[in-house]
Amino acid sequence: MQSDKQDMTEAEWQARCDLAALYRITDLFGWTDTIDTHMTVRIPGEPKCFLINNYGDLFDEITASSLVKMDIDGNVYAKDGKFNAAGFTIHSGVYKARPDANCVMHTHTRAGTGVSVLKKGIRPISQDALSVYDDLVYHEYGMPTSQEECDALGVSCQHGNSVVLRNHGLLTVGGTIPGALRRMYMLERACEVEVIARSLDEEAAPIEEDVIRQYGERAKQQRANPEYGMTYWKAALRQIEGKGIDWRQ
Repeated sequence: MQSDKQDMTEAEWQARCDLAALYRITDLFGWTDTIDTHMTVRIPGEPKCFLINNYGDLFDEITASSLVKMDIDGNVYAKDGKFNAAGFTIHSGVYKARPDANCVMHTHTRAGTGVSVLKKGIRPISQDALSVYDDLVYHEYGMPTSQEECDALGVSCQHGNSVVLRNHGLLTVGGTIPGALRRMYMLERACEVEVIARSLDEEAAPIEEDVIRQYGERAKQQRANPEYGMTYWKAALRQIEGKGIDWRQ
C-alpha cells in the first residue's frame, strides 16, 4: 500500500515522514510487539484526520507513503490500507477528547505491561519516575474495540499525558511527536526501574516529599515548552539514519 505524494499537502507529507521516523525509532528502542501497538499523528490543517501504520507492516518496514490516513469517525482515505481496530479506538478517543493532542504513542513492552498489572504501579522512587509522576494517569482495562472504551480513554487522557493502561501497556500524548516520544522514553524508564526495584530483596529508598513536589514543578515547566523533547528527537533521528530503507519515501 503506497500513497501518492502528489495527492497531499506538504504538511501531510512532513507529518508522514516524521511518523515513519517515529516507528523506526520505536523499533530501535526495542518497544515493538511484532506488528501490534501503534503510534499516530494528527495531520496539520485537518484536525479530524490522523495517520496510523498499515496493519501488518513491521515497524522497520514503515515508510511515509505506507501510512494510512483516516479520521476520528473511522473513515479511511486509502484504497487498500488496513488499520488495527483497537488502534482506532485508542487514538480516535484521545483526539476527540484532546484538541491539543497531535501525537499519541502506545506500547506493550515487558516492563510497561508488567507495571500495568500492579495495583500500586509506579512509585516515586527514581529520577525517571519523578519526570512523569505529576503527569501520571491510570486507565482501567476495558473492552479494546468498544465505543465505551473509546470514550473512557478520552476522559482519562484529559487528566494526564503519561498513561498506564492497566493490564495492558503504556500510552503517551503530546502536542508534538518529540514531546510524546520523550514522555514515552521516561515512562518506559520509570517502569524498567520499578520492575528491577521490585525484584530486589530490599525496600526502595524513599525520596523526600518536598523533593518530589519540586521536581514535578520543574518537569511541568519543561514539558510546557514547545521545544520539549526536540533535542532527543534529533539525536534519535541520527541513530536511525542509514539503517535499512529510507523512511522518507
